[in-house]
Amino acid sequence: MIKTTGLMTATGLAAFAFAQPAMALDAQTFVDRVATVYKAMGYDMSFGEATASGDTITVDGVTVTMTGMDPMALDTELTFSGVVENEDGSYFADSLTVPDVDVDFGDEHAGHLTLVDIVAEDLWLPPEGQTSAEVLVQVVGRMATGPLTVTRDGVEVIKIDSMEATSEFAYDADDALESIHSTVSIANIWADLSTVGEEEPEAGAVIAALGLTNISGNVTQTVDWTMADGRMAFEQFLIDFADIGALQFTADISGFTLETLDKLYAMQASDLDPTSEEAQAQQMMAGMEIAQNLTISGMSLRYDDAGLAPKLLDMFAAQSGADRASFVEGLKAMVPAMVAESGVPALNDVVVPPVTDFLDNPQSLEVAVKPPSPTSVLVIAAAAANPAGLIQALGLTVTANTKTK
Repeated sequence: MIKTTGLMTATGLAAFAFAQPAMALDAQTFVDRVATVYKAMGYDMSFGEATASGDTITVDGVTVTMTGMDPMALDTELTFSGVVENEDGSYFADSLTVPDVDVDFGDEHAGHLTLVDIVAEDLWLPPEGQTSAEVLVQVVGRMATGPLTVTRDGVEVIKIDSMEATSEFAYDADDALESIHSTVSIANIWADLSTVGEEEPEAGAVIAALGLTNISGNVTQTVDWTMADGRMAFEQFLIDFADIGALQFTADISGFTLETLDKLYAMQASDLDPTSEEAQAQQMMAGMEIAQNLTISGMSLRYDDAGLAPKLLDMFAAQSGADRASFVEGLKAMVPAMVAESGVPALNDVVVPPVTDFLDNPQSLEVAVKPPSPTSVLVIAAAAANPAGLIQALGLTVTANTKTK
């Protein structure tokens, strides 16, 4: 059995995702359930008036508060469609929609923002009293928006074609959650940076020198999470901008189980003052437990150049009064001394050759760790006392100008 479900992203969709659920016969009971479910994840939600008509529930806005953060108010109508109450007391809704955003902002310059087609789909609220991590991670199927546009004095400065986050949930024969396959996409990001120099002349000069007055790219992410061993495989987290470069992160981490997430939710939902000694002690103990449980099998960060690195070298060479070849030779001579300052001689053979190759011919640079066997974060932290041994324990490598796998 496969079910599509969404995970929250840091893209601005979170404010809309906070109200993700379904309907009962009584609208107030429904929004009370929403508040209870999200309270378990550390969100305090205060809804406006809720009314029901057929299988549709409309809510007059919501204010969301998290510990240590200012309240976030969504002062607009929330519409839950296709709402049903199930026999077990859970709720399901086909979708949550909010009106298109169309707002002015700014004082010195007239700013205007539009964001359309905001939707969350496949929404589920567990039965009353069920707030374990296993049910909380399944409350939304898909979140998406259409185009976002920002103008400055009537001229477009930022555009995004769409944003979307989805997940597919797989279940075992007993209908227990087995795994999650999630994706995030921010498509066709475009920005005009030509006006930056009006407020920040130095930054504007750098942008112009590097030819970055207009940039465009995409952000994509794919993650597989297996419940039994808490394995999270970040197959891809890619930031890719044309004529600049691509930054890609991958990781294979185990031990992030639902039990671990339950502990994190409990801390977030705690009424303790986060600055108190008791709260900080609890956080430290929980952090050590999580670090002991989390193991790293591999992790990498790779940069593939698409034109930015040569421009940077040219710019810095010009600023120093040298030609690029002379400037690069000077940098290459400095790298061993900079590595030596770390006090870890073993880093010299790991870092200097690939960095030298990259400076000569900037194509790609990758830093990766692959321990001989999966190693807990706590063990790695302890090994940091002996940096030379840590390099071996991590299987640290730095490579340059290699082809993507």
